[in-house]
Amino acid sequence: MDAATARLTVSAPCLDLAGSLRGFAPREALAIAGRLRRAGHDPALVTAAMTLAELRTEARPRLGDAADSMVFHRAGLEQASRVAASSLHAARFAEAGCERVADLTAGLGADSMALAARGIEVVAFEADEATAILAAHNLAPWPHARVVWGDSLEALGDLSVDGIFADPARRTARGRRHDPADYSPRLDAVLDLRHEVRALGVKAGPGLPHEAIPPDMEAQWVSIDGDVVEVGLWSGAAARRPGHAALVLRGGQSHEIFGPTDRAPSGPLGGWLLEPDGAVIRAGLVGVLAERTGTRLVDPRIAYLTADERVETPLARTYRVLERWPLDIKALARELRARDVGTVDIKKRGVDLTPEQVRPRLKLKGTQRATVVLTRLEGDHAALLVEPA
Repeated sequence: MDAATARLTVSAPCLDLAGSLRGFAPREALAIAGRLRRAGHDPALVTAAMTLAELRTEARPRLGDAADSMVFHRAGLEQASRVAASSLHAARFAEAGCERVADLTAGLGADSMALAARGIEVVAFEADEATAILAAHNLAPWPHARVVWGDSLEALGDLSVDGIFADPARRTARGRRHDPADYSPRLDAVLDLRHEVRALGVKAGPGLPHEAIPPDMEAQWVSIDGDVVEVGLWSGAAARRPGHAALVLRGGQSHEIFGPTDRAPSGPLGGWLLEPDGAVIRAGLVGVLAERTGTRLVDPRIAYLTADERVETPLARTYRVLERWPLDIKALARELRARDVGTVDIKKRGVDLTPEQVRPRLKLKGTQRATVVLTRLEGDHAALLVEPA
C-alpha cells in the first residue's frame, strides 16, 4: 500500500463506507462493487472500503472486537500480534513499572494499543509512511500515544523512555528467515539496548536459534491454541528470571513451564503417548516436562514422551497406544483397512515421510476415523495406532 491509498483508507468517506459493508460475503464482492459504483462512489474509494471491510473480518479472530474500528493493509495484518500476545507484552511493561515506552517497530499499532490501554505513554516508530498513517489512526483514541514516521534506532537517542519494545520484521526477498542477521532492525542492535532502559521486550520468530539469545535474558516461547506464535525476549524489570520458558494459552487458560534445557531419559514405549506442545519443544523443555509428569522419551532424539499409566497435562496432548507396527506403508494400509478406516490423521516426528505422501498411498475407503503416529522408537521406525485421551 502506498501513502496515498493509506490516506484514502483513513478518510471519513472510506471509514463510513467500510463500516456499512461489515461482514459481506466474498461471493457478493462483484455485485456490491458494481452497486456502489452505480450509486456514484468513486471506484478507488469503493476498492479501498471493500478491502478494509474484508481485512477487518479477517482480523477479528486475531484482534477481537478492536478490529472493527482499526485500519489495515494485508502485510501488516499478517505480522500483527494477536490480542492475547499483545496483552502479555503490555502486562510485562506495566508490571515493570514503565511509564514511557518506545515501540521501535509499530506496524499497524497492535502492541502500542495494548500499552496505551494500560495508561503507558507510547512513542510508536514506523519506517514505512503508509503503515505509519494507518497506525496513527489506530492509536488516535489514546492521546498519550503518538506515531513517528522514521528510523527508530536513529531517533531513539533523542527520547527519554524507560521501556523499549520491538517486533523486528522477519521477511526478506528470500522469504521468512530464522537468521537474526535478516531481522530489520538487526536483532543484535535491538538487544544491545537492554543496557540502556529499565525494561526491554522483543518479539521474535519461534524458530530463533537458542544461541542467538543472550544468557542474561528470559526467552518465553508462546503458543495460542496449539499454534506457536513467537518467542518473547525480556530483560531488566520485564524479565521474571533468566532462562527459557514456555507459555501455553489454550481455551482461555494459561500454563507455563520453566527450567534448564536438557533432555529426558528415554525408554520403551508404554501404553500412553504424549505429544508436548510446540512451545515446550521450541523452548527445549521436553526434559523438564518429562520430569514433571514422570514420563520418558520414546527415543533420545524424538520429542514424544511415553508412560505406562495415563498422564494428563495441559502442556501436552495425551494418546492411548492401541497398536504398534513396523513402519511399512503396505502393511499399515492392510491394518487400517481391516479396521474399516477411511479417514486417517497422521502425525510424524523423526521420519522422512510426510502425511501428504503417506495418505494417498494408503487408499483407504472405510467408514471409521483413526490417528496414526509415524516415528522412531529406540532407534527403529514404527507406526502407532493411537486414540486421543
